[in-house]
Amino acid sequence: MRNPFDRSGFPYGSRKRITPEGEPLEGSGVSRSFVRIVTPIIICIIIVSVIAISSVRIVDAGYRGVLVQFGNVDTSKSLDEGLHFVIPFRDNVVQMEVRTQKIVESTTSASKDLQDVSTQVALNYHLNPYKAQVVYQHLGFDYANRVIIPAIQESVKQVTARFNAEELITKRETIKNQIEEQITARLAAYNIMADAISITDFQFSQLFKSAVEAKVAAQQRALQAQNELRRIQIEAQQNEAQAIGEQKANIARAEGIKQSNVLQAEGEAQAITIIDKQLRNNPTYLERLKSTRWDGKLPLVTGGGGQGVTPFIEIPTSRSESVGDTQTSIGNITTSSSDLPSSTMNRFSPATQQH
Repeated sequence: MRNPFDRSGFPYGSRKRITPEGEPLEGSGVSRSFVRIVTPIIICIIIVSVIAISSVRIVDAGYRGVLVQFGNVDTSKSLDEGLHFVIPFRDNVVQMEVRTQKIVESTTSASKDLQDVSTQVALNYHLNPYKAQVVYQHLGFDYANRVIIPAIQESVKQVTARFNAEELITKRETIKNQIEEQITARLAAYNIMADAISITDFQFSQLFKSAVEAKVAAQQRALQAQNELRRIQIEAQQNEAQAIGEQKANIARAEGIKQSNVLQAEGEAQAITIIDKQLRNNPTYLERLKSTRWDGKLPLVTGGGGQGVTPFIEIPTSRSESVGDTQTSIGNITTSSSDLPSSTMNRFSPATQQH
């Protein structure tokens, strides 16, 4: 049993505490009582605060919370954005980003015609919000290196091997669609959703680039030669058409001249017929021609002994341009023997003169 008295014989707490200098220490008993009361209260407040803080978890915007209980992942659900209460010291919340993310990967592969191709692909993706806990359980935070990059590389190699180097450029949209289908199917098995895929670059070897440039240059030269040949053919066709047109024009002119000559000959024949008729019916017609056609000039040479010979005149129906025809003096006029009918010449008996 504890002794209720101290060494001085006084009961515990009955003596006043004094300083080393012998002065009494006042209020020491009250202070100890206060400390004994306040200390447990403070400890309780701290414990409650720690428990309260440990029971509250906040999931940020664009994330999903994965509930982990003593290291075991609760795969039944994921926690939405906002405030959540959990059991302290047992539950932990891990945040997984479900916003759209971007990854750019460069891959070297071979085309169908065994040309080296360097392809750069940009992939936009996001985690399935309702399966974020499964992704964390199987892949953790490093799912990009574990799943996405290998899927991009393998898909690009499979698709580029189906096309030759030229088709990789001319069928870019088709190739992009096939790569997107491959990557989407591979990532969907891991609850990763592919939003969009872009082929940002196709690079070929320098030797292949030189060969393509040479081929394009040859095609351009061939096209230029075809255009030049087409131009020559068109010009030849134009010249041929022009020659045909000129030939037809010449033929038309000749036909016109021919028709004109025929019409002129027919007119002259009709005129001769009319004159012959007039001479038969009216012998004084020649006298009238003498007076109307003579220009007043005497011929240089005349023949015959007749008096009152009228100088040569030309009947209007004769061809003034005829050369070499023998002109016959009929009475006192002169006409070409080829221009008057024989019946007309037999009616007149003047002597024939040559000049």
